[in-house]
Amino acid sequence: MLADLFSKMDELYEDMVATRRYLHQHPELSFKEEKTAAYIANTYEELGIPYEKNVGGNGVVATLKGGKPGKKIALRADFDALPIQEENDVPYKSTVPNVMHACGHDGHTATLLGIAKAARSLQDQIPGTLVFVHQHAEEYAPGGAKPIIETGILDDVDAVFGTHLWSDTPLGTIETADKEFMAGADRFEIEIIGKGGHGAQPHQTKDAVLIGSQVVTALQQIISRRLDPLHTAVITVGTFEAGAAFNVIADSAKLTGTVRTFDTAVQEQIKMEIENVLKGITTANGASYTYEYIEGYPPVINHPAEAQLVLDASKEVAEVQEANKVLPTMTGEDFSYYLHDKPGAFFFTGAKKEDHYYPHHHPKFDFDERAMVIAAKTLLSTCLAYQ
Repeated sequence: MLADLFSKMDELYEDMVATRRYLHQHPELSFKEEKTAAYIANTYEELGIPYEKNVGGNGVVATLKGGKPGKKIALRADFDALPIQEENDVPYKSTVPNVMHACGHDGHTATLLGIAKAARSLQDQIPGTLVFVHQHAEEYAPGGAKPIIETGILDDVDAVFGTHLWSDTPLGTIETADKEFMAGADRFEIEIIGKGGHGAQPHQTKDAVLIGSQVVTALQQIISRRLDPLHTAVITVGTFEAGAAFNVIADSAKLTGTVRTFDTAVQEQIKMEIENVLKGITTANGASYTYEYIEGYPPVINHPAEAQLVLDASKEVAEVQEANKVLPTMTGEDFSYYLHDKPGAFFFTGAKKEDHYYPHHHPKFDFDERAMVIAAKTLLSTCLAYQ
């Protein structure tokens, strides 16, 4: 059975590449993926696989009942793009200004559609039921996973698995962790409210740029001096906006950033420590502030047995040269919500393009398309091993 599915995946490789490149040329931002969702739904219509659209928003969920008894397993792929102007000079370059598939979600979608096509052709031999979850809006919280789950469409699923094509990892490598795998991802918004004035008369002002700079530096001391060194966390200030002229002291400054954690107690401590920093520095400078902390995706925490199953199942894939447990990454993913409700695991499929390496979310991001077949075979092998 597995050999037949693998052979079918090899046959479908060019089809998967064509799908991926079409999607790459026609990206859509989070919560705006109407045409992409329609393309996915139309594919299932043509395959004769029952599906539901508008699941939790723009989600599409298809269900293939195999010809043999077995468990019901969900496989998830996301399909939103990012607000990035592509800089690659390739035939399949994005045709949409300032929108790009810079994280591999086009490849995830092509992979899952390829699995669906292979399984449909061998449906009588498939044990159990496969649920193909095409999720919108992974890139932007509150994301698409939670509303899809809240529809109840996955209530009777026995397990859920997913993969991310990972450009940092060599082709032929599978990586996962048996517990914490990806961090919880929150964001914060701060405004420093000072008093503007002439650049030559700072004593008459409350310099928001200077105060904001002190805040940026002090926030890093939360990690180095307030947090237990045995706990892992990141605070990054991503934007700092202030001022309008070289000789005018700004009256306000806006800062935004992200917090990454694996533990809710650490998350709560950092949330409180940021406010303490703001109170202390603004009070000392005679200024004030506003502060909003927005909780994002919780951490991706794999189930140990299912994570090990992925590694074991990947050994059946000839193209997999290494299958490793790795340390967690501080990047975030809303696949975490699926693992709150069901057993399962998330893993990375190595997709590094050796002659053209750029990280995820870069304007020149791309991946080795051969990774899609490896991802598909690993997911299929995992599904059959779980029965």
